[in-house]
Amino acid sequence: MQGVFFRASTRAQAQQLGLRGLARNLADGRVEVVAVGDADSLDALERWLHEGSPRARVDRVLREEATGHAVGEGFSIA
Repeated sequence: MQGVFFRASTRAQAQQLGLRGLARNLADGRVEVVAVGDADSLDALERWLHEGSPRARVDRVLREEATGHAVGEGFSIA
């Protein structure tokens, strides 16, 4: 996933859904999103990620349960 303002748009969507976590660029150009919250909100974020922000190009979304990620309060971008 990558595109103009993708991480910032993801943060805005996650905050609207009441999720905590982060969105960050990976070295290979992909964006990693780690989100914590209730199942319905996580499902809604996943649906949104398939489309992304208006000018983003989303090739695929891979969802997996993650353990060991420490997320603070709110939703950050890196």
